[in-house]
Amino acid sequence: MLKNIIFLLIISTTISCSSYRFSQPEYGVNNGGNKEIKLKKVYNLRDLGGIENQDNKKLKTGKIYRSANLEKLKSSSFKDLEKLGIKQVIDLRTLQEIEDKPDHLPSDIEYINLRAFEDKGDQLTEARKLVLKGKVNAEDAEKRMLDFYVEYVTEKPEVIKQIIHEILDAEQPVLFHCTAGKDRTGIVSALIMKILNFDDETIFQTYLQSNNQREKIIKKRLKLANNLHFLYPKMDIGVLEKLSWIERSYLQKSFDTIDEKYGSMDNYIRDVLGISDEARRSYQAKYME
Repeated sequence: MLKNIIFLLIISTTISCSSYRFSQPEYGVNNGGNKEIKLKKVYNLRDLGGIENQDNKKLKTGKIYRSANLEKLKSSSFKDLEKLGIKQVIDLRTLQEIEDKPDHLPSDIEYINLRAFEDKGDQLTEARKLVLKGKVNAEDAEKRMLDFYVEYVTEKPEVIKQIIHEILDAEQPVLFHCTAGKDRTGIVSALIMKILNFDDETIFQTYLQSNNQREKIIKKRLKLANNLHFLYPKMDIGVLEKLSWIERSYLQKSFDTIDEKYGSMDNYIRDVLGISDEARRSYQAKYME
């Protein structure tokens, strides 16, 4: 799995072809909930609440938050974070990611790191070298993304189970995040919404809103990379695109894998995540109104 995930972390600002034609990503449709929260130097921060499920009930606001990493959270913004009521932060990143960019948090917020894989040696560094040398193309990157979405929900299910229970059992507002708040965070959000009886299209629209909220950052990065192609002429800019935007097919791959391996999402929720039908109804009562 690590060989696949390290390519998700290769968000370089230098790349190859000056004549590259950028693709158009799919953006999420705002459904009235999943409100973006503006906090200086914190990206892709959202309240998952306000969205309506299949029972015509809305997820309560101010309970579950998601974001990118909190490394650049300013001390001057601690009060703004406090106003959200967040008492716990769950970091889904690897030890290497955390070492490179540790969260900056108020001392009274509980911090938990729950990672579904480990770093080994200098694999990230070696992966960057392969990309810069043109040894990885856009097709390779897409395959690795799809492989990651398969492995994240199947390789260490006990960790996914722990993450889900930590979030849903919380008695105070909780925030969970990875690096960009789009892949690992997106999968966990989707599983939570499945448990709370949301339909697939609503889940996909919520997932795809990471493209909306990261658009300026991504386009700036791609433009810079395109202008600096001469530094690494062999590098495929399509790799950066595949690793920056998210695609419907990525999350669909997770869902399809769960259906194929466990028979259904309901089976996965019950047998792998350890949430009985009764517990599921209890969570729905706790979080939906």
